[in-house]
Order: sequence, then C-alpha cells, then structure tokens
Amino acid sequence: MVLLAGYPVAFTLAGTAILFAVIGLLTGNFEVGYLSALPSRLFGIMTNETLIAVPLFIFMGITLERAKIAEDLLETLSSLFGSYRGGLGLAVILVGMLLAASTGIVGATVVTMGLLSLPTMLKRGYDPALATGVISASGTLGQIIPPSIVLVLLGDVLSSAYQQSQLEQGIFSTKTVSVGDLFAGAVIPGVLLVGCYMLYLIVLSFAKPETMPLGEKSTAQGFALVKKVFLVLLPPLFLIVAVLGSIIAGVATITEAAGVGAVGALCLALLKKELSWAKTKEVMQGTAKLTSMVFLILIGASVFSLVFRGYEGDELVQSFLLSVPGGVAGVLIVVMLAMFLLGFVLDFIEITFVVVPIVAPAILALGVDPIWLGIMIAVNLQTSFLTPPFGFALFYLRGVAPPEVATKSIYKGVLPFVCIQLLMLLLLALFPELVTWLPAKLYG
Repeated sequence: MVLLAGYPVAFTLAGTAILFAVIGLLTGNFEVGYLSALPSRLFGIMTNETLIAVPLFIFMGITLERAKIAEDLLETLSSLFGSYRGGLGLAVILVGMLLAASTGIVGATVVTMGLLSLPTMLKRGYDPALATGVISASGTLGQIIPPSIVLVLLGDVLSSAYQQSQLEQGIFSTKTVSVGDLFAGAVIPGVLLVGCYMLYLIVLSFAKPETMPLGEKSTAQGFALVKKVFLVLLPPLFLIVAVLGSIIAGVATITEAAGVGAVGALCLALLKKELSWAKTKEVMQGTAKLTSMVFLILIGASVFSLVFRGYEGDELVQSFLLSVPGGVAGVLIVVMLAMFLLGFVLDFIEITFVVVPIVAPAILALGVDPIWLGIMIAVNLQTSFLTPPFGFALFYLRGVAPPEVATKSIYKGVLPFVCIQLLMLLLLALFPELVTWLPAKLYG
C-alpha cells in the first residue's frame, strides 16, 4: 500500500520494517538483538568489493551512451545489411546486443534505441508494432548479456544464499558462486536469445513482407564498406573483450574488470571527441544518482530482511516452499511465477535484494545449481520487463516514442518477443547444460 501511494522503494522497505519492529518490541514478539546486527550488516554492504563494480559499470554505460557509440553502430550495421528486407531491424537487434554487452543498463538502452532508431524505422515504412517490438526486445538484452548489472547484483546475493543453504545442510567447507560464474553462464543463453530474435525477423520478412521494407543501399561498397564497419565495430568489441574476457579467463576480478571498462569507455569517448566538460559532469551526476538508488534500496532491503527474519518469516517461506506439490519443479514454477508477477510492479533491483534472499536458500537447499538459478531469474525478469501492460521497457519506450505511435501498437509488437522469451525459459529449464556447460569448462 505504501508503494502504491508513491513512496520510494528504499524508504518504504526500511520504514515499514522499523515500524513493525517497534510494534514487535512493544508487544514482546520481536527481539532487539536482530536490530543490533544492522550496523555490521550495513558496514559489510559498503565494504563489499563485488558491489564496487556497480558504480564502475554504470559509469562505463553512461559514458558510452554520451559518446554516441549507438548512433555510429546503427548507421554502420544498417549499411552492412544493404538492401535486405528488414535489414534495419536486424541492425537494431545487433546494436542492442552490443550495447547490452557494453553498458548493462536496460533503461538507458531502450531509451537510446527508441530515440535513434524508431523515427528512422517509421520513416522507412516499418509497421509501428514491429518497430517498437524490436526496439523493446533488443533494449532488454542488457538484463541477460554480461556485464549486466542484474547479474552483478544477483551474483552477490546468490553467493550469500548458497553459503547459507550449505551451512543449513551441515556443509561447513562451503563453495561459493561468483559474478564471473554467472557471466559465463549467461553467454550461451544471451547469444541464443539474439539468434531467436533475428530468426523471427527473417521468417517474418518472408511471411509478412508488408511489415518491413527493403533496405536502402549503402553509398560505401566493397573494401570501403568493410573498412567502415571494422573501424566502427573495433573499439566497442575491444572493450567488451577486455572486460568480459578478463573476467571469464580469470585474469581479473569483477571489480578490476569494471575499472578497466570505465577507463576504456572514457578513452573511447575522448578518441571520438565526444567528452566535453559538460558531458563529463552529466556522466558523473548520472552515475552518482543511479549508484545511490541501488545502495539505498540495498540498505532498505537489509533492514527489511532482518526484521522479516526476526519474525521467523524465512522459516515460514521455507516451510511453504517445501510443502508445494511437485518437488523441485513445483517449487521453481511457483517462485518463477511470483517473480514474474512482481516484475510488473517492482524493478529488478528490489526483487534481487528483497525476494531472492528469502527464497533462494530454500531452493538451493533442494540441490538446484546456483548458476542455473541465477540465469533463470535474470531471463524471467527480462520477460516481465517486456510483458504488457506493466513492463518497464514499454514505459521507457512510450516516453520517447512519437505521439502517432499508439500504446496498443507497442503492446502488440512485444508479444512475439515475450513468446520467444518464454520459449527460452522453457529451453533453459529442460536443458540446464545451456547455462552450466561453459562455467564448468572454464572453472571446473
């Protein structure tokens, strides 16, 4: 009710928790010892080395956005596909993938792609529903493709949940799951998802050619076109390889790689001569605002989880999940459905910090692979981001779309991509090796 009244999530979580803690203290139903653990927990959050990667990745993403990397990529890839029907749509998907692998920030990607590509697609005669669907879907790839902020936060939360589940089972030589494990696990699902998006567009170009026009031939041909594509693609690809390659290869920690990414993005912006003092100030302010929001929510969620545990809420959740019929499959279906529905009204940060710490220990205690669970949660949240009528990506795009584009067109356009997302969830559920194979090969 407090959230629906419009209060910020971080203050709502902390304020509601403290209110119920005070009521519990007055009625004798809550032990004050739980609150005494709060200072050490908050100190642990602020000194967590993994979470230092969050502001660095945010800085990297905002810097690349201000450097007009997306604009150059879209123009170049559009010319690469030449006169193919739907070539611009394919270019939008590929640019969305590259931006996802460069920034990891969903809202920024959707807005950027909406401002850059939607007017061009409409001008060239693309069906409005198809154009908005392609942009929304490609913009949410930042949820699953590393270095996704979602995976960074999930990695930290799942690591704690996995250790907790092992201790509860009497396993004291506990294993851990790292953000690098999740990054490696997300590579194959992310590539498959991009491939499915592109395959759908190619099939649609034959089935309904009227929804997308033939592409415009590029003025550059032959070697000149290859050189242009190479020069535009090389810098962001080099940055992606430097960041993800160093993490997956085990050369650098997630925080060190995030630092490399931030410096690399700064160098790219300087080389393109797109980083004035005014833009640098905007980047720093944007980074401070987003980072403050993330950590405030995390602090609020920590207060909430302490009070929730003080009322033995975690034990109630665990006993409920264990009573769900269908074993592990039944538990996963219930949890995934709950997260999907919560994704309509809560951002991924709130779900990661509030819901995952409550349900993950119980699920992991059933023997579920933590890397697979993390990727399933990420794809699930990505799907809820796209699903009408409350998907966050749809609101982002609606905010920058021209007035002549009807909201129902946006809703209609994303439905095929939601079906693709659900199909991907089913594939990952049936074939967990799609997630676990690469981390096992890399890290044993």
